Amino acid sequence: MDETLAVKSLGALAQETRLRIFRALVAQGPQGLTPGQLSESLGVASTALSFHLKELSHAGLVSQERDGRHLIYRAEFGAMNDLLQFLTAHCCQGEPCEVTASVPVCTAC
Repeated sequence: MDETLAVKSLGALAQETRLRIFRALVAQGPQGLTPGQLSESLGVASTALSFHLKELSHAGLVSQERDGRHLIYRAEFGAMNDLLQFLTAHCCQGEPCEVTASVPVCTAC
């Protein structure tokens, strides 16, 4: 991931509603959610939800697939992992991080 794409991804997530949407899609996993399910569970109006999903999609963080009459939105886990890798590429002054409870802990600090 290059810096321009990282900034675009972080910019898309730097808004409360979009962050909540993305986290809900990550929690749901590959099954994804419909806009109706997202709207109901997050309490976001459908017009606002559509706008936020478009922003996340343009940043490459979510994808959509038509399933009959429904659209299914899914988190793009590859893009999420690329962003995390970009953010931690120079972690711990080049030393391996000790991972505890799924949280990297810098042993060089």
